[in-house]
Amino acid sequence: MNLATLHPKKIVAAALACGILAAAPAYAQFAKPEQAVKYRQSAFILMGTSFARLGAMVQGKAPFDAKAAVENAEIVAFMSHLPWQAFGPGTDLPDSHAKPAIWKEMDKFKADANKLQDMTPKLVAAAKTGKLDEIKVVFGETAKTCKACHDAFREEL
Repeated sequence: MNLATLHPKKIVAAALACGILAAAPAYAQFAKPEQAVKYRQSAFILMGTSFARLGAMVQGKAPFDAKAAVENAEIVAFMSHLPWQAFGPGTDLPDSHAKPAIWKEMDKFKADANKLQDMTPKLVAAAKTGKLDEIKVVFGETAKTCKACHDAFREEL
């Protein structure tokens, strides 16, 4: 197989699948709290990077590329399901950027995670229209769910 001939989306999908398979034993339980923190931070970084790429197009800071918009929206949607199980007991470490409120208000935290997960399929659907104006609307709504959770539960970096 020649990697140079593979579609970039297939490469990203394969990389994500490998990462998930490698993390499968840790999916339900992490050996150390530090591993859970690293896992969830990695998921957020991947999700945030793809969201930022889409945001650059929405804000006119990057040229609109309908195909790239769909690819990034799909990554955001997929990644939106991964970090939450890594917020278990003992993972409230000082350098994790997670506010103590997460563990005190776990129901609200989970509700915010669910709001994001509810928005991301809408983001994918908007991206698939290829219409930047539609993407802008749903991107803005999705960004509000991110901001609400960050404001309540994330320490400033």
